[in-house]
Amino acid sequence: MRKLDRELLAKNLEETMAADFAECKVGGASLYVSQDGECLYHKHFGLSGVTEGEPINDSTVYRLASMTKPITAVAAMILVERGLLKMDDYVDTYLPEFTDLDIAKLENDELKIIGKAKTRIQILHLLTHTSGIGSGMVGIAQDKFMTPEDKSTLDNCIAFYSKNALAFEPFSTQFYSGVAAFNVFVKIAEMVTGEDYETFLKKNIFEPCGMKDTGFIPTEDQWSRLVGMHDRVEEKSVRKEMKAGCVFGNYPCTNFLGGAGLFSTLPDYSRFAEMLLRGGEIDGNRILTEESVRYIGTPRVPETIMGPRERWGLAVRVIVGEHCMTKGCFGWSGAYGTHFWVDPENRIVAVYLKNCAYDGGAGCKTGNAFERNVYKSFCEAE
Repeated sequence: MRKLDRELLAKNLEETMAADFAECKVGGASLYVSQDGECLYHKHFGLSGVTEGEPINDSTVYRLASMTKPITAVAAMILVERGLLKMDDYVDTYLPEFTDLDIAKLENDELKIIGKAKTRIQILHLLTHTSGIGSGMVGIAQDKFMTPEDKSTLDNCIAFYSKNALAFEPFSTQFYSGVAAFNVFVKIAEMVTGEDYETFLKKNIFEPCGMKDTGFIPTEDQWSRLVGMHDRVEEKSVRKEMKAGCVFGNYPCTNFLGGAGLFSTLPDYSRFAEMLLRGGEIDGNRILTEESVRYIGTPRVPETIMGPRERWGLAVRVIVGEHCMTKGCFGWSGAYGTHFWVDPENRIVAVYLKNCAYDGGAGCKTGNAFERNVYKSFCEAE
């Protein structure tokens, strides 16, 4: 294990943060870095309303967007451990409407059906962006026809997806599915557990992890602590208003999105990440077995599908090749700028939370800089 230098880490992180604020690239953020269970950095920047309000602190609530997905991966493995489902289960066993699916391509901005899927979609495909459901430009083209009524409930979402064409033959390639494939998983999870997804997560992940400010439907107090959405207009920081009653996009928060709908705080998500580093246990509460955590953090798609640098584990990116990060690191990002990873080799947990309307998702500049700053902060003696 290579040791991080606490002072160098703080210097690197704060120099970048100061520059980002000076250029109005960030409106507020919360950062956490630990190594081998010791917190090395835990700090907040900015104001809760972007340009006004209280200073951001541990109680500030952030929209996780796609950093919901690793929580869904943990939920999936809990169900596997309990024998309620298997990763190679076929989706149409639970949802017969997902049979006889078309495959389409986008040609001159129009969808063209090119054939029928020959491969039955498995649960594993849903959680590794290899199902073809709601993926790529084909998914975007079809999502344009999704009405507020379609988005209002999980069942309405499922009915909409089942009538759409796939973007590719399942497990022949990968392309990100921001919402749809993970919602299909949530529907299956609710079927096998007999309870709504929020209740399941609360009982089996949030409460045992001590995540008191994480969920889908904010309380009145949590709404009041929700950070403002930062935007950059004419090189100035401004607050962008979000649709009322929604944590992610224009989906009502009562629709429990498995891929994007959760909110959380820095202490809460840091505890979730620490649980993963510790092999599924925190404060004496075992959430998953070590074997299940390894399953999440191990590539689930072959190199022929995704290449030699990084590949999908279960709803997380796994570093497998040349990168500023150590091989074996796994984690993910969110559309509003959230970012985290776990480094099993160097025993590092790193969490970066912000909510930004223009620079988020995988590869956002602040997330990339956060990675580089952590990995150039190892002790010089090493």
